[in-house]
Amino acid sequence: MNIPLTLTLSEEQSALQSESRKFARTEILPIAAECDRDSTFPTEFFKKAHASGFMNLYQEVECGGTGLSLTDTCLVVEELASGCAGMATSVVANDLALSPLKFFATDEQKEKFIKPICESGAFASFCLSEPGAGSDAAGISTKAEKKGDYYILNGQKQWITNGGYASQYTVFATLDKSKKHAGICCFVVDADTEGVTAGPHEDKLGQRCSNTTPVQFDNVKIPVSNLIGKEGQGFAVAMKTLDASRPMTAIIATGIARAAYEHALRYATERKQFERPISSFQGIQFMLADMATDIHAARLLTLHSASLIDDGKQASVESSMAKRFSADVGMRITTDSVQIFGGYGYTKEYPVEKLMRDAKLMQIYEGTSQIQRVVIARELLKDIS
Repeated sequence: MNIPLTLTLSEEQSALQSESRKFARTEILPIAAECDRDSTFPTEFFKKAHASGFMNLYQEVECGGTGLSLTDTCLVVEELASGCAGMATSVVANDLALSPLKFFATDEQKEKFIKPICESGAFASFCLSEPGAGSDAAGISTKAEKKGDYYILNGQKQWITNGGYASQYTVFATLDKSKKHAGICCFVVDADTEGVTAGPHEDKLGQRCSNTTPVQFDNVKIPVSNLIGKEGQGFAVAMKTLDASRPMTAIIATGIARAAYEHALRYATERKQFERPISSFQGIQFMLADMATDIHAARLLTLHSASLIDDGKQASVESSMAKRFSADVGMRITTDSVQIFGGYGYTKEYPVEKLMRDAKLMQIYEGTSQIQRVVIARELLKDIS
């Protein structure tokens, strides 16, 4: 029995989902293990993804994007992630980097900064995290100093997805660190600007094919026209962006979990012990039942948060719940899948060990599971006298 993918899909959504699943199976799965093993960024795959409309999913058609709603974007990303989370992460990273512009840029800035990326198939990167500021986004140290018609940027960003391949960075920096969130600004920085340097690719536990680098800014001179929003508005820009990106991250975790479950379900019916399939043992049945239930719950929670954002409603709590729950479910289900495979699951001969490694990152990036709990609890408690 398949896990229901959502409550009710329109004919167009069903077709979109089917095409995405086909793309994942034909273009992602055949190269996923090799790219993971060699930590290879599959540039040819991303060219195919762009040509097929699987890049810049959440960006407006007028700007060269695919023009999907956030809900429809999640339907696509789950399928891509079921093939390889690393590739899905690098696909989604463009939407993460361009969404601050989608929400806050002027029409002129969108034409200048979004459209060329979407039309060319280039990469953009979101630069918020730093060596000393991960969960504490208001504590960033990258400095922006205004000098006439320019800003001068100095600092280092860390864990930047697609950082070594990006032609453009969305960078958060502070005019005055003592002001905390009130001093933060958002800028667009061309990767070819003097003083911009991407570091080496990180040798990661999982999602190894997704390029991840530090990015250094040394006296980088950018025009004031590259400021997105207003001075001091950068923190609000980042938070609105992360509210919208959390469902995309949550659905990657859901896709990982679904892939692991499908492998475990199939293996449990084939693997025999004591002269019968291990799926006949209640202990295994309970594990599979919990997996199916949790995946369905994660998907519905995620699609609910996405639909709220599509409707223009505030969804900070719902998107945090979706990200926290889905990330933790992904880690739990992939771990249980390895357990069902037993010793074979611990080898690279079978795909579940990769899925387990890929899942761990979901509890860390774009707000750890612990930080999501802080966000949720803060909202629950703020109106209590």
